[in-house]
Amino acid sequence: MAGGADDKGFGPATRLVGAGRRAEWTGTPAEPGAVVNPPVWRASTHLYPDSAALHAGKPNADGHFYYGRRGAPTQWALADALTALEPGAAGTVLYPSGVAALAGALLAVLRPGDTLLMTDNAYEPTRNMGRGLLRDFGIETRWFDPLDPAAFAAAIDPTCKAVLLESPGSLTLEVCDVPALSAIARQHGLGVVLDNTWAGPLAFPALERGADISVMSLTKHFGGHSDVMMGSASAGERFHAKLRRTAQALGQVVSPDDAALVLRGMRTMDLRLKQETASALALAEWLEGRAEVARVLCPMLPGSPGHEIWARDFSGGCGLFSFVFKGKDGPARDAFIDALSLFGIGYSWGGFESLVTPIDPASLRSATAWPLPGMAEADRFGVRLSIGLESLDDLQADLERGLAAWAAT
Repeated sequence: MAGGADDKGFGPATRLVGAGRRAEWTGTPAEPGAVVNPPVWRASTHLYPDSAALHAGKPNADGHFYYGRRGAPTQWALADALTALEPGAAGTVLYPSGVAALAGALLAVLRPGDTLLMTDNAYEPTRNMGRGLLRDFGIETRWFDPLDPAAFAAAIDPTCKAVLLESPGSLTLEVCDVPALSAIARQHGLGVVLDNTWAGPLAFPALERGADISVMSLTKHFGGHSDVMMGSASAGERFHAKLRRTAQALGQVVSPDDAALVLRGMRTMDLRLKQETASALALAEWLEGRAEVARVLCPMLPGSPGHEIWARDFSGGCGLFSFVFKGKDGPARDAFIDALSLFGIGYSWGGFESLVTPIDPASLRSATAWPLPGMAEADRFGVRLSIGLESLDDLQADLERGLAAWAAT
């Protein structure tokens, strides 16, 4: 099993169970493959047997002990697993959070004087990066409508060196045409960075679809238990070495204990995703028929922006979607949220527990409008739901209580 999990002919669950379990990560030279899980190797210092070994070289590759910041078998096993799960990847770099992974990827492909084109539905910390960190490095960021490839092509000029895509978007869940946008970007020599956290490589093989670097917040589905923070960036030959050099120059490292937690979460991710996705789709369909709801934003639902592209390019989903109330105001939305008992109020998603957060996309738009076309101006206030592993009936009843509280305001 462990030796053959990289075979693309296996199904998703089989690949998740076996990935990263090479004999060199789970045993010793005398007893290869001695344990099921890669052990937790905690070390800051690796010792050399003699001066000759110290001077023999400093191989900068996974699998070679050098110093704790370069990793050990626990981290190498996780990076190896993620590389195996991403068709076309030459390697994967790990980061202490998803935001760190996005920053590391962008700093690897951009230089002072460059311009980054960023999708207008990007994750708020990513937008803040464009307005702050990148600007401080002399990099300009411009935003574009992710659903308009022609406008994207028109926005490219000689200063543009990279594009940041997020599909679906973090709050409003539009699905953009990654293959089409990537093809345009490549015609102009732009590097394509994709935040692929929502679908992951099993439901959307990002590099095969045109991206150069696939970034994920492993905090979400891969960790799956709301007790670890980590990010990753997987890349092909064009950018992997740059990613690695930049991460090492910035001193990026993840702890072996956290890597072990992500590896553990990965083994059951297929089962969790199937349950969360089924519940999310059922709740999205139910909410679509509610009089209190103006619009459900769920890629898996016909009529949601980019659903046709999702149906064409994706082989799965997850439990994250949003919906917009029909009129009323912020306090009414707060009444809905406060009436819920099974949905925790908190950021993040992809864990075993359900979560709810308010969304106000109007303040996070530069190139597109909110509300979306076809929605009334009064339909501004929404929430994002992360559906966990609770009983579907219980979650629906909880949302029913929330909608009653909203209607009573």
